[in-house]
Amino acid sequence: MKEKAKKVAIYPGTFDPITNGHLDIIKRSIGIFEQVIIAVAKNHSKNPMFPLQARIEMLQIATRGLENVVIEGFDCLLADFARLKDSRVLIRGLRAVSDFEYELQMGYANISLNSALETIYFMPHLQNAFISSSVVRSIIAYNGRFSHLVPEGISEYIQSLK
Repeated sequence: MKEKAKKVAIYPGTFDPITNGHLDIIKRSIGIFEQVIIAVAKNHSKNPMFPLQARIEMLQIATRGLENVVIEGFDCLLADFARLKDSRVLIRGLRAVSDFEYELQMGYANISLNSALETIYFMPHLQNAFISSSVVRSIIAYNGRFSHLVPEGISEYIQSLK
């Protein structure tokens, strides 16, 4: 009897830093898929505030205790990373209509590179809909209070980096 393939989804992003919106989507994804790989993009073009290793460590803190979550950095095309991980599903978040055009374009680009890929879009819960990593970075840059926008332990971790 052939063994059934494990349903693996990839949730890619820069997570610079992880927010409550990201964690919301992660928690809902692990209820649907057998394994969720949180793929942290190195992404030089976005000039991240935090180095790759720090972003990975923040995700490890935020997802501590969550089962079926794997965190990995990557520095290649997402379509190739998905093929490497034997995953056919990408998870993306949509906060507002303004996100949709970009996400649609990226979804089509990924399918053109790997025809086996499907993208599933999650909307964060309403209380997280306004949160973005760029908003959190702006608040951090001006030494504002941001602990209510990020998962438990992340604010302290970021403070320890200063």
